[in-house]
Amino acid sequence: MSDDITASPKPSFESSSTTNSKLPIPQNLRFQRRTSERAYLEGAYRDGDFPQRPPSTMDYSAGHGGSPWASSPEASRQSFGDANVSRENLPPPAVQQDGQGRWSQEQQREWQSHQQGQQQGQQQRPPQQQQGLAEETRRPQSAARYHGAAPHSAQQQRQPAPQYKLSAKITALERSGKKDPILRFDVYTNLPKFRTTQFRDIRRTHSEFIKLFAHLQASNPEALVPAVPPASTSAGMGTDEDELRTKNLLQRWLNTICTNDVLMRDEEMVFFVESDFGYSPVVRKRQPATGVRRKMLKQFAPPPDDTPELLEARPIVKGFYLNSMDAQQKVDKVVKHRRSLGLAESDLGAKISALSTQEPHPGLAHAYRKLGKHVTTTGDLHSAQGTSSATTLSDPLAYASSDAFVVKETLTNRHILLRELLQAQQATRSKLSAADRLKGSGSVRRDKVDEAISALDEARSHETYLAQKTSRVTQNLLVEKRKWFLRTSADLRAAIRDYVLREIEAERRTLATLEAVRPDIRAIDASGGLSRLGREAHPVTRRPTSLTSSQGPKGDAWSGVPRRPDGLNRSISGSFGGAAVPGTEAEGEGEGEEGEGKAGGRTRA
Repeated sequence: MSDDITASPKPSFESSSTTNSKLPIPQNLRFQRRTSERAYLEGAYRDGDFPQRPPSTMDYSAGHGGSPWASSPEASRQSFGDANVSRENLPPPAVQQDGQGRWSQEQQREWQSHQQGQQQGQQQRPPQQQQGLAEETRRPQSAARYHGAAPHSAQQQRQPAPQYKLSAKITALERSGKKDPILRFDVYTNLPKFRTTQFRDIRRTHSEFIKLFAHLQASNPEALVPAVPPASTSAGMGTDEDELRTKNLLQRWLNTICTNDVLMRDEEMVFFVESDFGYSPVVRKRQPATGVRRKMLKQFAPPPDDTPELLEARPIVKGFYLNSMDAQQKVDKVVKHRRSLGLAESDLGAKISALSTQEPHPGLAHAYRKLGKHVTTTGDLHSAQGTSSATTLSDPLAYASSDAFVVKETLTNRHILLRELLQAQQATRSKLSAADRLKGSGSVRRDKVDEAISALDEARSHETYLAQKTSRVTQNLLVEKRKWFLRTSADLRAAIRDYVLREIEAERRTLATLEAVRPDIRAIDASGGLSRLGREAHPVTRRPTSLTSSQGPKGDAWSGVPRRPDGLNRSISGSFGGAAVPGTEAEGEGEGEEGEGKAGGRTRA
């Protein structure tokens, strides 16, 4: 601004604030007007139409539009600033000027050459690039306009959703007598609800696992929560096999829970892992119906179901639950009788051994001692076989039965939910009909109308909630049901295979024990001992017989079936064969007993 600009009297801010016709003026209005005037002067300098000496009164008609002070509360003012402020105290202009307020010739030539270069570059570019350049000119880059904003292309690319994982590994099992065992395990996760990603040496008792199972089953009706394995097995507490099987079963249970997308996100999983001193469910929930009411609802026919796969699954699961429980009870009876047989054989072996002290014949006394010892060993093997049968077959059947019961109850909860949905739909229809009757009545009270509308809205919201919950439960149970069928069938196949292999191994061990006493029986006297009972009329001379064991490295000599080449060191039972071993002859006590000796290819003892 020049010194000869006519300065208008300074307006009084105090007087304007006291009058009602004028609004209060902010204190920084002087700086705002000075900045706007500076921008206006720079635009006039670029256009080249600014006069050599600006007039005392600002005329905005020569600019690019109307007055920039049109919306200002002091739009009637003809000047701004204090009259006593000199030019030296004002901020310098952004564009360098000459003494007369114009651009220098050098600046004008640089500006013209810059404009010509841009025009030539646009003419040489293809139309697509020109369109893109125009878009860039109209819209500044988002990175320059916004702090830390990503480019437009990066915003369009959606990042994939993170895959959350939760894994637990059991490291030790601690037992203290018959008390509840303590399991120690580590947890690794990337779920955002947890405080950290790794948890070391977590200690939880078996009863705390059962509490977690009860909460997960009641809080997640859309998931099939597997039953918690028992704290011990039939192998016997304190044995290595019992510890190994218990750890493996609980590890499989944790793997199933941690890989389930619904269960791994439950809030109680965070409390179960991060709790420092034991675990107890924070939110206690119960089944939708318990006790007598639940038994009464089970007596009714199932509600209408639009999912036939789940409708047919419950009778199948119930039948499997009952049959597996019945099979487990029968296996327990077999185990009980086999253990009784082992005790009886042990007692028999002890009594046979006692006969050796009263027998005057030395060969027979020696045979009594050996036979009694082998019969006692056979009784011990039968007792161990009973324990093995209970471990490999009875325990898996018992767990499958308990797991099927959980699945059956989960499907029953879905039926209860369907019944609640039907009742909610019926309640909504009744509320709607009541509102229609109220609408058609002659005298309508406002409080009755408000009550009917609120009741109808509440019924509709409850029906919508139950419909969404039923849809979610149905969709998840379809997937869970297929997984459970595959998991249960695989577990039972593995259990039956292990049971059959254990039975074959036990029978072979018993057979090898009984064959070991054969030389002692034939060495009673020179005529062959007990092998000639009932044949005293026949000559004493006989052919030498083979006393080798029937269980050789090449297979079972009794059936001729070779051993399996899968490295299990076990073979298939000989009951499938029935044919004699090729290339061998049955042994007999003479030509007159060839029929008895060759029948079935079995050597007489």
